[in-house]
Amino acid sequence: MTFDAEWSALRTESAQRFDMRLASVPAETGGSKGPSQPDLAVDEGGLGAVGHDAYELRTRLSKDGDHARPATFAAAVALTNSNFTGGSALLKVHDRWQTHLRTLLDSCAQISNHLNYTKAAHQKDDAQIAGDLLSVSKLNEYLK
Repeated sequence: MTFDAEWSALRTESAQRFDMRLASVPAETGGSKGPSQPDLAVDEGGLGAVGHDAYELRTRLSKDGDHARPATFAAAVALTNSNFTGGSALLKVHDRWQTHLRTLLDSCAQISNHLNYTKAAHQKDDAQIAGDLLSVSKLNEYLK
C-alpha cells in the first residue's frame, strides 16, 4: 500500500471514529448573541485512542525511520575518505534526516503523553466533583 493510500485510509477511519462537533457561531439578532454552545466535544475514549495511535506511530517510526541511517552514514564516510565532495553533502542529508526524525518522534511522544495526562486529569476531576457533591448532599441531610 502506498503512503498516500494508507494516509487517506487513516484519515477516513479517524473521521469515522471520533465524534467532534464544532458549533457554528450564532447569528447576531438585535445586538445579542444566542445561547452559548460548546465549541468542541470529545469523549475520553477518543482521547485515549488518539494517544494510543500517537504512541504506536512513534514506535513504528522509531524503527522504520532508522533503516537507512547506518548505510547512509557509511556511504558518506566512504565518499569523504575517497575525497568525493558528495560525501559531505550526503552526511548533511543524514544529519538533517536524523534531526527531523527526532523532532517527529518527540512530537508523537508529547501528543501521546499529553492525551494520556488529559484523560487521567479529567477522571480525577470527575471523581473529585462527585465526592464534593456527595459531601454537599450529606450536609443537606443533616440540615433537614
